[in-house]
Amino acid sequence: MSGSDTLDDYREKRDFSRTPEPPAEKSTGIVRPVFVIQKHDATTLHYDFRLEADGVLKSWAVPKGPSVDPKEKRLALPTEDHPLDYADFEGVIPAGSYGAGTVLVWDRGTYRNLTEKEGQEVGVAEAVRRGHVSVWLEGKKVRGGYALTRFRTGKGEAWLLVKMDDAEADPGKNPVATEPRSVVSGRTLEDIEAGRDE
Repeated sequence: MSGSDTLDDYREKRDFSRTPEPPAEKSTGIVRPVFVIQKHDATTLHYDFRLEADGVLKSWAVPKGPSVDPKEKRLALPTEDHPLDYADFEGVIPAGSYGAGTVLVWDRGTYRNLTEKEGQEVGVAEAVRRGHVSVWLEGKKVRGGYALTRFRTGKGEAWLLVKMDDAEADPGKNPVATEPRSVVSGRTLEDIEAGRDE
């Protein structure tokens, strides 16, 4: 399936005459694939964890945000694929629209795929289909190995996002609580909602 075909759900849920969200996709121009974690104050505050794969951003809503403590398992609920343009999106999705609320780019960077089976690399899109993907993130707030593992299938599909126990792990640190600002604009959710610049 091509990248644009997997964006049908994304497009069907949005009225692009009302929302500032990007309707199309673009090449990132980066050899390594990108990841982005967006802080999203919608019905409930959560973090959207996204990995570039096959020309789209594979996406999960993480209610508590990512942890840097390997002992903490974070619930991750799959959402529709998003276009690559979404990695740069900050703004206010208007009331009455799907996902209404304020969005900021909490962290982003590139990543390496660590997923293997029997010594062979498994592509990220295929790993997501199989229900387990491991990556090494090179972000500004989160770095190191992370694993996403599906533990429930069907209508209530659910995954766990877990920090691997590596040199980047830090059980004493909680960037979700201590680093609220955008890595792109330096703004908070409140700044974006009020239309304030950095």
